[in-house]
Amino acid sequence: MYYAHVITTVLAAAFVGFSAVCVFVRAPWVTGPLADYGVPESWMLWLGTAKAAGAVGLLVGLFVPVIGLLATIGLCLYFTGALITVLRARVYAHVAAPLVYVAPVLAAAALGAAV
Repeated sequence: MYYAHVITTVLAAAFVGFSAVCVFVRAPWVTGPLADYGVPESWMLWLGTAKAAGAVGLLVGLFVPVIGLLATIGLCLYFTGALITVLRARVYAHVAAPLVYVAPVLAAAALGAAV
């Protein structure tokens, strides 16, 4: 179970980290929908930083569990906000996007609790 937790946590951190990098480099497949949702361009740095901090927190959490728990809580709140933003913009075809990113984070947390 321990190895499953470590592998899932590393993959979740990589997934969220990739998302952060996409925001930092202003990838069109990320910034386009965000603009459609009404997210201001000035928020991009903060959104990317929050994702990057969460990804690092997940990795640090492998050694300091309370940091991993806090990172998980932060990322769950972040992606809940993303889901609310998508729903508020009424772009229902994109509802799955935040859920796809939060799923590995929750899986890592569940495995961490089981260890």
